[in-house]
Amino acid sequence: MRFLSSLLCCKLEETRENTTLLRLWFFFAVLVSNSACPDKCVCFTSTVKCLNQGLFAVPQPLPANTKTLFITGNNISHLTAVSFPVPLEQLTDLYLTGNQVELVDHDVFNNLPNLRLLDLSNNRILHFSAQAFSDYNKLLDLNLSRAFYNHTSMGELFSLLRSGGALQLTRLDLSNNDLVVLPEDMFSRLSNLTILNLQNNSLIFIQNGTLSVPRLRELDLRDNALRELPNTTLMDFSLKPGLQVHLAGNPWLCDCNIEDLVAWLKSSEQVTDKQNMTCSDPEVLRQLPLLQIKELECTFSGEMKGVLETSYVFLGMVLALIGVIFLLVLYLNRKGIKRWIYNIRDACRDHMEGYHYRYEINSDPRLANLSLNSDI
Repeated sequence: MRFLSSLLCCKLEETRENTTLLRLWFFFAVLVSNSACPDKCVCFTSTVKCLNQGLFAVPQPLPANTKTLFITGNNISHLTAVSFPVPLEQLTDLYLTGNQVELVDHDVFNNLPNLRLLDLSNNRILHFSAQAFSDYNKLLDLNLSRAFYNHTSMGELFSLLRSGGALQLTRLDLSNNDLVVLPEDMFSRLSNLTILNLQNNSLIFIQNGTLSVPRLRELDLRDNALRELPNTTLMDFSLKPGLQVHLAGNPWLCDCNIEDLVAWLKSSEQVTDKQNMTCSDPEVLRQLPLLQIKELECTFSGEMKGVLETSYVFLGMVLALIGVIFLLVLYLNRKGIKRWIYNIRDACRDHMEGYHYRYEINSDPRLANLSLNSDI
């Protein structure tokens, strides 16, 4: 019994020592981790958070094992290659929201080879370099909601997308950027894109082929300035039966040009919010759901009448101007025209007199014999 008691006591002592060693090791790991954490940031395992600290640049040095990095609510106006001077091989998720970013320079993300998610929302970007990402980037999710100062600042981003600078992209958020028109074939190189958010812009129409993205599964066009959708766009939607479209909040013009859209809405289940799509014009149909329209008002008839009246007035003015020019030409050449008319009159008179003389000879036999004798 004494031997068993001694053995048990030894085991307990060994367990206590192991527990103490584990605690010391954990404390040492936390101490090392905190020592590598940048100033004004909080680090925990592989996540670094630098929130609302008034930073003017990306803090350095960042732990090499960082997988998720939050730098939000600061004043970092410029993102350049020196923002990430050393490779961060493990970094996959980068959040840079609300930093007053104005410049996203070329090669800025080259040292983040495994970056999958980039959130630049709620900034005021004036320049977004088309070479911001490396040619072999692995970016899947790009959030640019309310990221640009205005839509004129997005030219280089469009170039980046059209040139295939983000080939792996599966989710793209361009909402709240005051976009008016999407460049043709803007998304044609994004063959893996499945979610596209264009909500709350100022899009007035969709160009043919702009939304021809083969794997697209969710498209948000709510709260834009769309008045109608072309048949080619409806056909693109129909060719993707798994696509879910959001279209509410647009000022739809309920005239005869929207008949195909209404028919498509009634036959398709692709528009998830079609019950909330209402007419904006004409006034007699305002706020009426598109699905409840039975006979469409061709409101363009009154407008067309005004256009035709204007065209007729313009045509009349052109014809009057041509008439005045014609009369002016006649007046300036009146002497030559008069002489030309007199010449024609004299030629006609001589010709008619010749015919008259021959007629008289043929009708009087005596004059005919006389004419024959004179010929002999």
